[in-house]
Amino acid sequence: MREEAERIRKQAGRELRRIVFTEQEIQARVAEMGQEISDAYRPDEEILVLGLLKGSFIFLADLVRKIQRPLQVDFLVASSYGSGKESSGRVHLLYDPEASLEGRNVILVEDIVDSGTTLARLLPLLEARRPRSLEVCALLHKRLARLDREPRWVGFDAPREFLVGYGLDYGENFRHLPFIGSL
Repeated sequence: MREEAERIRKQAGRELRRIVFTEQEIQARVAEMGQEISDAYRPDEEILVLGLLKGSFIFLADLVRKIQRPLQVDFLVASSYGSGKESSGRVHLLYDPEASLEGRNVILVEDIVDSGTTLARLLPLLEARRPRSLEVCALLHKRLARLDREPRWVGFDAPREFLVGYGLDYGENFRHLPFIGSL
């Protein structure tokens, strides 16, 4: 499995230093997270899964197929990186979800918790819309920042490297990779 990922890494370009999480590791953990989320809600409870674009789209698509509860999906777009490798520290909300959050169980799906700036900005905005519950599900967590609210579900603790693949990008490149690699 690692050999196949290494072959793909070489095809993706010399910029990739190493493979951090293989496609198989990711798929196994996403299935576990889907079960954990399913177990956290009653069978008749509906969930609104709110994907933070663009980075979460592949993770979100795989995750919702593993959640065995009634659910709806919507998206929001926020940006704090631009084309660089470090957060600008400013979060711009570019697209607001169309679905009402009031009285609903909402799960915000994030690709990676890095500086914590995006969550610190978005969670109060979402809380103000009076959801029944609001939880965060992150594929990766670098554990760099002290957050007012930690994600309830985390796929992997991430190294302090710039990561790409499985939806994560650098300048809009590398999102398509089936694994997560380090630049």
